[in-house]
Amino acid sequence: MSYTKNDLEKLGAFYSQQLLEDTVPFWFPRSLDPEHGGYLLMRDHDGTLLDDDKAVWIQGRAAWLLATLYNTVEPGKEWLEGAKSGIDFLNKYCFDTDGRMFFHVTRLGEPIRKRRYFFSETFAVIANAAYAKASGDQAAAEKARELFGKCIDYATVPGLLEPKFASTRPAKGIGVPMILMNTAQQLRETIGDPRCDGLIEQFIREIETDFVKDDIQCVMEQVAPDGSIIDHIDGRTLNPGHAIEGAWFILHEAKYRNNDPHLIELGCKMLDYMWERGWDKEFGGIFYFRDVYDRPVQEYWQDMKFWWPHNEVIIATLLAYTLTGNEKYAKWHQMVHDYAYDHFHDKKNGEWFGYLHRDGSVAQTAKGNLFKGPFHLPRQEWYCAQLMKEVTGTGFARDIFEIENKSIEI
Repeated sequence: MSYTKNDLEKLGAFYSQQLLEDTVPFWFPRSLDPEHGGYLLMRDHDGTLLDDDKAVWIQGRAAWLLATLYNTVEPGKEWLEGAKSGIDFLNKYCFDTDGRMFFHVTRLGEPIRKRRYFFSETFAVIANAAYAKASGDQAAAEKARELFGKCIDYATVPGLLEPKFASTRPAKGIGVPMILMNTAQQLRETIGDPRCDGLIEQFIREIETDFVKDDIQCVMEQVAPDGSIIDHIDGRTLNPGHAIEGAWFILHEAKYRNNDPHLIELGCKMLDYMWERGWDKEFGGIFYFRDVYDRPVQEYWQDMKFWWPHNEVIIATLLAYTLTGNEKYAKWHQMVHDYAYDHFHDKKNGEWFGYLHRDGSVAQTAKGNLFKGPFHLPRQEWYCAQLMKEVTGTGFARDIFEIENKSIEI
């Protein structure tokens, strides 16, 4: 199958409508915390508050979303004010005395948990950068660039962070080059930073060299420091949705670089490999974990369907189709789109359920927790709506594919 221009226009209208009339209204304005700032996002299917604690990842992600909507959809005062509430909460409460960020705090901002990872920091980078572009706030721009530099140090300077693995069996994950690549892309395309292009190239090379295995047609989640496969349970575990998220980050970079053919080939190859391993041919949807050699996976939720891999696969397949015209990507996009909106979408209350059993039945009804909030789904709907406007000529897809010299330097 293929998509006509009319099909793509309809897809763009659908994603835009879902974003603005279904997904965002589920979260805002009711999730704004008028007393303490930030957002109350741990919510059940009908919006009922389940817990007033705050996940720092999601505070940053939500602030990014609101600022991005202001920058690219409509400069609504409520979106800018909402973004500022999250930025202020992050800066006031979510940094420890050592400069690193917490993972989980109370409603008042009191620390509960701090993780070894620096992902809280990466989400604070993109939030501050998007808010700086929206508001012209020089301090937010400086904060974004400073934090980005710290993230690079955390990833590259030995001893700054406690290692995840003992020296007995050292390993590295694809998550670090992936998230730093996308963080650099967001920073570059909002306020600009001269470090970004070189770092993005470095992260892509690492993914291609160490994690993409052409001989077995696979993208590894974890490898040894030299890129070899670690033939133990953890080392063999694959996360197809995560790898496909990395694929669309690379395809996005290909588009940014005037349809770079090597990056298109690399991103599509990653998508091809992990679609084949991840798509459930019996029930539909994307498996959460697989084993590289098709052996049993340790985690009991390995065959469940989580919301966010489907968001990433929707973006990746649509982007691959627009870059290549290959009809299989249109077919795959329709398959994952139909599955996701048929099974995850709560047509009564809006937004998506987060977790399904393998057969597509809802495993539990929460829509917000320490890991799920207004990010993967609205990002997918926003990105795809903007992409469709750009490729069909029905609008200007601001901020997605603009060339670097159009970036606003603050």
